[in-house]
Amino acid sequence: MRWVTRTDIKVGRVACPWLIRRFIDAHGEFLCAPEDRLLEIASREGAIPFDAARFPEVQLNHRGERCAFEAIVEDYKLNDPALRRLAFRVRGADVKGQEHIAAEGLGLRAIARGFALPGISDEERLRRNTHSTTRCMNTSVRSPTSSSKTNFWIFKLEH
Repeated sequence: MRWVTRTDIKVGRVACPWLIRRFIDAHGEFLCAPEDRLLEIASREGAIPFDAARFPEVQLNHRGERCAFEAIVEDYKLNDPALRRLAFRVRGADVKGQEHIAAEGLGLRAIARGFALPGISDEERLRRNTHSTTRCMNTSVRSPTSSSKTNFWIFKLEH
């Protein structure tokens, strides 16, 4: 399947592809589109849009104080308690004013901002962030798209 989100990806738009690839669509292809063309590109490419708050018709989106990562966990019925805890951490990183729900979120936000500074493309930012964040997990769950355990990427850096 194809998935599409807004350009200039940061925390949520890195965490969502990670979640999708590990628990929903192991071979998912991710596109980044200018916000004003997101729905057009989603329609043309047959892509599922996500994390596009300006468009209420996008299902996998922020919902009140909750982030798109949480919407994906809910809509795809990913009920593992470890994913629920991770979702709070992603919300703490992604949603301004929600930092209090998970202190680790500030670390995630800092990592994402660090990757944004060099001015690299969204595709490269996604690749680098995914590689780095996958190595930073401190919780494990079994991924339905893989026979091996998947390490979550919150804050305990491997050396």
